[in-house]
Amino acid sequence: MITAAQLRAARALAGLDQRTTAELSGLSVPTIQRMEASGGVIRGNVDSLMKLIAALDSAGIELIADDAPSLTGGRGVRLKESPR
Repeated sequence: MITAAQLRAARALAGLDQRTTAELSGLSVPTIQRMEASGGVIRGNVDSLMKLIAALDSAGIELIADDAPSLTGGRGVRLKESPR
């Protein structure tokens, strides 16, 4: 799973704009825009999500899930849990 915030942060970390992300994933720019505008976890076609994640992976982005360590010790993007 990937959230809209993770997608925006991953693009920024990899230096990708929406157009390039769309080209790398085989998706349209409006699809990328809709994904980024959604709240929380991105919902949609599983095939589209897999294409997006594969494109980010090929750009050198490792998505880190909640409470998961970065196994390779590389950089990741994670929001800190807000204080309650």
